[in-house]
Amino acid sequence: MIVLGTQSARYSGDIPAFERRTVRVSTDPHRPRALRQREAFVVRSDDVPEGFGWYILVDRPSRNLDAPTIELSADFNHLADGDVLRLAPTKHSLRVLFRRNASINSFLLTERCNNLCLMCSQPPRNVNDGWIVDEILEALPLIDPDVPEIMFSGGEPTLLGDRFFELVQACKSYLPRTALHVLSNGRSFANAEFAAKLGRIQHHDIMIGIPIYSDLSHVHDYVVQADGAYDETLRGVLNLRQAGVPVEIRVVLHKQTVSRLPALAEFITRNLLFVNHVALMGLEMTGFTKANLEDLWIDPIEYRAPLSKAVGILDRAKIRTSIYNSQLCLLDRTMWPFARQSISDWKQEYMPECDGCTIKDRCGGFFSSAHLRYSSHIEPVTGATGEPVELT
Repeated sequence: MIVLGTQSARYSGDIPAFERRTVRVSTDPHRPRALRQREAFVVRSDDVPEGFGWYILVDRPSRNLDAPTIELSADFNHLADGDVLRLAPTKHSLRVLFRRNASINSFLLTERCNNLCLMCSQPPRNVNDGWIVDEILEALPLIDPDVPEIMFSGGEPTLLGDRFFELVQACKSYLPRTALHVLSNGRSFANAEFAAKLGRIQHHDIMIGIPIYSDLSHVHDYVVQADGAYDETLRGVLNLRQAGVPVEIRVVLHKQTVSRLPALAEFITRNLLFVNHVALMGLEMTGFTKANLEDLWIDPIEYRAPLSKAVGILDRAKIRTSIYNSQLCLLDRTMWPFARQSISDWKQEYMPECDGCTIKDRCGGFFSSAHLRYSSHIEPVTGATGEPVELT
């Protein structure tokens, strides 16, 4: 795992009076002077350039730099040029908001949600957290405009109302070459004007990822623990289509969803053929999943057949389809080309059973929380079966 925050940062020097600060990380001693004041320079040698707003010492002896200084443990050796940090000197805290070299950068917009999904990895809280939007709006101008993609998640991002649109507009303005992936339950888009307002922003590359857990309304509503959610979600998907906004369907694989996977795939091909992507996602052992584990857990080896059948149905309909958060050794070999390395690198791990696997570097691995429970059928792929295959 990669550490992204600490409550034991040591701040010294002439610290600015305000409580928080969002800064870009620099490792370039030749950075233009006009840009240095909003940046934090990582000191890795005795040659320290002048003019930066902050200086970061990672696992290095303390030194007087006549400037605001932050001392961090070796856990932060991963800090790199272009990362974005949130500093809170009076609380001795520091958080990494964005990592330039990360495979996935996700911003939580709010903890509020109008669903209570059985397997929610970020259990919602009814709190006033509008400050998060302000924090992200400060961070967006500091992000490298050539980063391929960022993600917005929650909670339910659309509950922010007009502030949600403000964030999407800011992404369009500050990151004109960056894709924006928004994870939503889709229910707010049942309001046609809400969907149309998003479409009118005309973001250059946006995708709304929306879960549909079954072809049966009562199954979906049970999984999300909200009566009527299925109807609102489907109307939301259709309204987004009408507004010209691309949609991705996301399905978390667990005991309540896997038995009807082929039927759901048929439903999508008959009624939602226009969707841009379908993601079939392994379960993350965190949040509400731990409390509902017996109702959710099923060994992935047990749903290998319905998963393969569902992927085949979607693929034959020419719907782009991916398998996320799954281990190659548990998938039928014909499914390997659909498998993606989708787990964020800061919480991706491999189990001892993976040692010696010849395709480990191409496998999605596990969430760090998988130690709670994972398949008893994990085994290294070796020998002839380890010959190279095409993994997209």
